[in-house]
Amino acid sequence: MTVSTSLSESTTARLREGMARGVLSFPLTSFDETGVLDPRGYREYVAAQLDTSPGAVFPACGTGEFFSLEEAEYGEVVRATVEAAAARVPVVAGAGYGWAQAARFARIAEAAGADALLLMPHYLTEAPQEGLFEQVRQVAARTALPVIVYQRSQVRFTAATLERLAEIPNVIGLKDGHGDLDRLQSLKLSAPEDFLFFNGFATAEIVARPYASIGIPAYSSAVHAFAPEIADAFFAALRDGRTARTEELLRGFYLPLVELRDRVPGYAVSLVKAAARLRGRPVGPVRAPLTDPGPDDLADLDALLTTGLDLVGAIR
Repeated sequence: MTVSTSLSESTTARLREGMARGVLSFPLTSFDETGVLDPRGYREYVAAQLDTSPGAVFPACGTGEFFSLEEAEYGEVVRATVEAAAARVPVVAGAGYGWAQAARFARIAEAAGADALLLMPHYLTEAPQEGLFEQVRQVAARTALPVIVYQRSQVRFTAATLERLAEIPNVIGLKDGHGDLDRLQSLKLSAPEDFLFFNGFATAEIVARPYASIGIPAYSSAVHAFAPEIADAFFAALRDGRTARTEELLRGFYLPLVELRDRVPGYAVSLVKAAARLRGRPVGPVRAPLTDPGPDDLADLDALLTTGLDLVGAIR
C-alpha cells in the first residue's frame, strides 16, 4: 500500500486545528426497536451532531458500538458520516479486532471516504510490545489512511514502542484511555513534536485538567453525543481558565454522571444512548452484549440531564 506523506500531514493539521476548537465527537449508531440499523435515523442524528461544530467526528467507534456492527453496516455508517460532514471536519472511522479484520474495516472506511482511522485495541489476548507494534504496522501497511492508535485495556505502549510507531509514515497520533499520566508524559516526550495526543478516558472531562497539565488538552466527549450544550460549555470553561465554572459543571453534572455510569458494566455507552433518547434523538436501543438502563437508573439519568442542561441554560 502506497502511503501519502502529504495526506498524513494535512490530516494531522486539520485534526490539530479541530482539537483546539472543540471537543471530539463520537456519535451513537442508530438502531430501530428490533435492533436493525436505522440509516435514516442515523443520518438525522449525525447531521445534528455535526451542526454543533465539533473538532472532528469519529463514527463507528466504541460509543458507536463498532463491536456489534456487520461490515456492510459499518460502511453505511461511515459513508453517511462523510456525507453529513461534507469536509467541514475530519471523519475518523473506528477499526479493530485482529489486524486482518481491522485491515478489512480500514479498506471499507477508505472506500467510504473517511479521512483517517482510529485503531482500537485488538481482540481478547494479552500481547508483548513487539506484538502490539506489529499489530499496528500490519494495519497501517494495508491502508493509505492516516492511523491514530488507541491504547486502553490490554494495549499499553512503552515510550520505545511509541517511538517506533511514530516512524510509520501514516501513524499520526495516540488516543489514551488509561489515565496513567506519568507513563503518558513519557510517551509524549518520546514522540515527534507533530504527533497527536488526546484524552480518551471514560467521561474524559473528569480528568481533562490533569491531561491538559501535561500538554494534552484535547479530548473525546461522550456527553457530546447526547448533550453538546453541556459538553461545549465545559470545553469553553476549561479552555478559558474559568475554574469556578469548570468545577460547577464537574460537581453538578459530571461527577454524578460517573457515579451513575459505574452502577452497571457497559453503562458508558448504554447511558449515553438512553440520554439521547430522552432528548428525542433517533438512536434506538443498544445491541447485545450491552443492555439498556432499567427504570430506576433511567429516572436518575433524566433528573441529572435536566440538572446539567439547567446549569448551562439549555432548553430540554
